[in-house]
Amino acid sequence: MKKKNKIILSILIVILLFTLFFLFNKSDNSLDNPINDETINQNPPESKPTIEDKVNDIMRKMTIEEKIGQMLIIYDTHETVDEELKQFIKDIKPSGFIINQSNITTFAKTKKYIADLKQNSEIPLIISIDQEGGRVQRLQNLEDKKATYIPSMLDLGNTNDVELAYEVGKVLAEDMRTLGINVVYAPVCDIFSNPNNKVIGNRSFGSNPNLVANMCVSLGNGLEDNGIIATYKHFPGHGDTATDSHTSLPIINKTYTELLDNELIPFKNVIENDAKMIMIGHIAFPNLTNDNTPASLSKEIITDLLKNKLGYKGLVITDALNMGALNDNYSDEEIYIKTVEAGVDILLMPNNAKEAINTIKENIAIERIDESVKKILIFKYTYLKDNLLDESYLNSKEHQEIINKIPAEE
Repeated sequence: MKKKNKIILSILIVILLFTLFFLFNKSDNSLDNPINDETINQNPPESKPTIEDKVNDIMRKMTIEEKIGQMLIIYDTHETVDEELKQFIKDIKPSGFIINQSNITTFAKTKKYIADLKQNSEIPLIISIDQEGGRVQRLQNLEDKKATYIPSMLDLGNTNDVELAYEVGKVLAEDMRTLGINVVYAPVCDIFSNPNNKVIGNRSFGSNPNLVANMCVSLGNGLEDNGIIATYKHFPGHGDTATDSHTSLPIINKTYTELLDNELIPFKNVIENDAKMIMIGHIAFPNLTNDNTPASLSKEIITDLLKNKLGYKGLVITDALNMGALNDNYSDEEIYIKTVEAGVDILLMPNNAKEAINTIKENIAIERIDESVKKILIFKYTYLKDNLLDESYLNSKEHQEIINKIPAEE
């Protein structure tokens, strides 16, 4: 019995010693490594990479040709993405495409065409379109589905209803999202100040600069709040000319002060409202440049006026580079070099994408190229989303109820 008691006592002593040893070590460690706010702050969890970090990493791996490709939005005449187009995308690695009439067939085919374009690019593509309303709305070319018909912006402007302008922006956005479009070349910020102006005319909200400014901001907000990035055009203003820049060069003989009191008011407003993309028109302003250089090729207008004086930080895109206002007066090489030197980030519809890449590579400093490419990639990874909507949004009852609030043009 005594032997048994000794064994039990020994076991208890061992257990007691182990317990004391464990408690001592725990207490000692707690003193050496107290868990408090200071300790936590000294060992923060790894921070998540920012979009800028991601873009910097992508740019480190890009060739100069790939970088310049990001400065081009190109066009295509196909109805489907065939092997030739796939190879072209692989070779050029463009920033995006503008969807034209030749690309728009049935709803299903057009949607697939856009999806296939996106699938063949590692970097998100800008899929853009001219869809203003009135006489410029490409989605009216759908063969089997009816897109919502949007009256002219002049009709909308005549209502002087900024809430309605916002709703129209929502309608436009939802129609475009059914196909996978993410950027629109609208709204028009030009002021209809010249009654002989046929190229702008009823594409403008009106002749009052403050009305145009308010309607542009509101429609732009309606677009962007509903998933489509707005492009405000045509800086510094295409309203006071009877010349069509598609065929020849318009010249506006206004001073900076005169422009500030009229044409620039809508652009100042959209810049203050965080405009993400502004399109430069092919219009000459000799009182700003001392010659007839088009705004799209002018450093005085793009860098000095738009960026420095007006404080614009977003993307600068040209109007289409295959228009007569440029092609009748400059070679392709001159156009590519001068636009980038002037401060343009994206060249829309160059006549020859491969030639544009080679010309820019040979004539523009890599620092200047990197400046634009970084802005473009940050824009893409921040704003371009996969946000398709069902086709039932096209010309829906809700859309029609909104459009019916706009009185028809007399």
